[in-house]
Amino acid sequence: MRGKQRDLLVDAGLGHFSLRAHVPMLGERPVVCVSSHAHFDHIGSTHEFDLHLAHPAEAEIFADPRPEWTLAAGYANEEMFIAPPEGWDSAAYRVEPCPATGFLEDGDVVDLGDRRFEVIHTPGHSPGGIALFERATGTLIAGDIVYDGDLIDDTFHSDRDAYRASLDRLATLPVRIVHGGHFQSFGPTRLRQLVAAYKG
Repeated sequence: MRGKQRDLLVDAGLGHFSLRAHVPMLGERPVVCVSSHAHFDHIGSTHEFDLHLAHPAEAEIFADPRPEWTLAAGYANEEMFIAPPEGWDSAAYRVEPCPATGFLEDGDVVDLGDRRFEVIHTPGHSPGGIALFERATGTLIAGDIVYDGDLIDDTFHSDRDAYRASLDRLATLPVRIVHGGHFQSFGPTRLRQLVAAYKG
């Protein structure tokens, strides 16, 4: 997201390729990198950014991203690709340490100068999950708490009761568009459907 004073990057991908090297606009202006949570496929290039904000519940993982803590041990393999990228080697894959330079709590605001994103703590998928909500546009950047696919709630630090509570909270927001951590974006009707389906 581009702002008047700085730009916002939410999550930094797998890290197999450098984001800064492959996305020129990330080098044009100050960037605040916000991590929705500390799983490997969201923090792989986070170490490339000077300003890294995240929820304190996962501070230890950002500082010491062990494969079993980032879920790389169970998920970072050839099966996650349609076709593995050039040079991919599951056995050699590691996430670089990317300690948070600041922490975000529920209700905090990430201010880009002309755009303001409210921090919503969304535990469930992981304890330090956060979403960002821009009320002026109804834009929800949801991370992995909700996306248009099978939601993962069976990892070592998932909590299904917290997951349901987080989804209930998101469903009350005046959302116009949801950008999840995976798959295509969707609107409020689909958000309500996904929340209802999860709750069964």
